[in-house]
Amino acid sequence: MRSAAAYASLATTLVLVLAQPRVVSRARIGPALAAGIGVALMAIFGIIGPPDLVNAARVLWRPLATIASIMATTSLAHRAGIFNRLARRVEIQTRGPVSRAFTAVYVVSALTSAVFNNDAAILLLTPLIVPLILRLYPLRQYLVVPFSFAVFMAAGVAPLCTSNPMNLVVAERAGIGFNEYALRMIPVALAGSVASYIALRLVFRRELSDDIPARGPEKGSMPPMEPGPIQLLVVIALMLCSYPVISYLDGPVWVVATVGALLMVLLCWRHDVATPSDAARGVAWDILAFLFCVFVIGTGLQNVGIIDRLAALYASAGSAQSSQIATVGIASAVGSAVVNNHPMAILNALAISTLPGDGRIRVLAALVGGDLGPRLLPMGSLAGLLWLDMLRRARVEVTIGQFVRVGALVTLPSLLVALVVLYLGGLV
Repeated sequence: MRSAAAYASLATTLVLVLAQPRVVSRARIGPALAAGIGVALMAIFGIIGPPDLVNAARVLWRPLATIASIMATTSLAHRAGIFNRLARRVEIQTRGPVSRAFTAVYVVSALTSAVFNNDAAILLLTPLIVPLILRLYPLRQYLVVPFSFAVFMAAGVAPLCTSNPMNLVVAERAGIGFNEYALRMIPVALAGSVASYIALRLVFRRELSDDIPARGPEKGSMPPMEPGPIQLLVVIALMLCSYPVISYLDGPVWVVATVGALLMVLLCWRHDVATPSDAARGVAWDILAFLFCVFVIGTGLQNVGIIDRLAALYASAGSAQSSQIATVGIASAVGSAVVNNHPMAILNALAISTLPGDGRIRVLAALVGGDLGPRLLPMGSLAGLLWLDMLRRARVEVTIGQFVRVGALVTLPSLLVALVVLYLGGLV
């Protein structure tokens, strides 16, 4: 009975997250409320209690503080026009063949995903790139689809634990520091990114074979950056340089993110770029609440033994590292596509923690699968659902069938390459 109730609570949460039904004329049930309903159902059935909520708060407050700080930093950088300058760099590349502009979009998206986070890359660059491509290629509107997929697919394996909110949560819980994560995952991310790029070029080879440059891109250059945005870039650079140093000294990485965000707020306030309230509005508080509630739901699933079944699957891979990486990585990718990457990440973290031995390689394999799996189905991630919604609002049609086809053709080879590089990295 308890297991059935736990499954039902999880299913209810997923259905509400995907459907987002209206409760009044304009208000919808958002992800945070949906997850909160799942938590409430588990509490009603006695699956979780106050100690589980306290434990979740104890485990998550540091990664959540880091995530909130990165969200504020990203929002302030956007208000300072830094992302507009990135779009300008793409526009300059449209003076040549279409493939060169496509490469620029992919590289800009991948770098934005690494420096800020994958959701920021998709949610901030999509509304910048889509109208840009529609304006620069007025007679080749079909190009907006491959360029949109370039933005979405470039956010692959997170090279830094700060590049993906869930990776930060899971890595923190598994005791994987910033430097250890980066050392193992940067080569994996690079290999997976190259594989995704090659696959995208093959999938859209007909559209991208056009050598005719865009019509009418601006010939002038943007005015020099003002002192405010320059200082913001300096703070961002210092934050990125401080992460490995603090991690090497066994210091708290969340302090770097928090102090950096506070400096960004002060600089924006001083240069009239944004106010502290603007920075607060740049934090997706509902997503933070969603992450907290999903963690609690994962704890509830652990309480009824569902985690044990997943752990048994991973244990069946044996002691060989190659089979462990393959089993965990593939199962995580499929689970993330079907169940959604957030609950799957929590289930993985809890399941792997019950297995004997050093579970860090399993955790990294799970994160690789969790990063890439959501590209297989739209419900795999909130960013994917929002990406499709933004395209629909811009009157760009990407069908579910097209999403699945392109997702499979790009994700499967990149997943294979990423897992192989992760395995080879463990042999060094």
